[in-house]
Amino acid sequence: MKILFTGILGGIVMFIWTSIAHMALLLGEAAVREIPNESAVLSAMQSNIAEQSGLYIFPGPGVGKNATRQEKNEAMKHMAEKMAASPSGILMYHAPGRPFALGKWLGIEFGTELLEAILVVFLLAQTRIVSSAGRVGFVLVTGILAAITTNLSYWNWYGFPGAYTAHPDHRFFSGGNCCCPSLAKARSHSLRTDNG
Repeated sequence: MKILFTGILGGIVMFIWTSIAHMALLLGEAAVREIPNESAVLSAMQSNIAEQSGLYIFPGPGVGKNATRQEKNEAMKHMAEKMAASPSGILMYHAPGRPFALGKWLGIEFGTELLEAILVVFLLAQTRIVSSAGRVGFVLVTGILAAITTNLSYWNWYGFPGAYTAHPDHRFFSGGNCCCPSLAKARSHSLRTDNG
């Protein structure tokens, strides 16, 4: 119960700090820009992609879904030429009409951060770390591991900006540091009990 309570507390702090970081400090906008001449680009996307919402990569190999392995291998030989001559990237496209469900998105974000905090507190509780520096270090390393799992791959394969990739996972640092003091008391008590 102590772990669950501490995790919930950490999740709340993570959510509050994330909100401040995005809305007041603008950390969530690191390396993110608006498209120049957006209306023309959106019009072109709507005309060509229409209602087919999904995740797209461009330039594509141009072989279709049912291509054979040989056709795919042959297409890959020309990808360097296509990327040299054309823009490249990934696109998460939603057809017109997607509802602006801010309340729902915030709820999902809060639930996600709550789960993250509970999991990191659970992992920390399995250790015998009782020093403040050790607890902070554990939570920080956990956050870094979670971030580089996706961020470095996106930078490597899709060319995400370095500023986005290097952006620290401040949520774990803030939420974890809130969790650490109360969890340390519980761990210290547990260790004293174990040692008789």
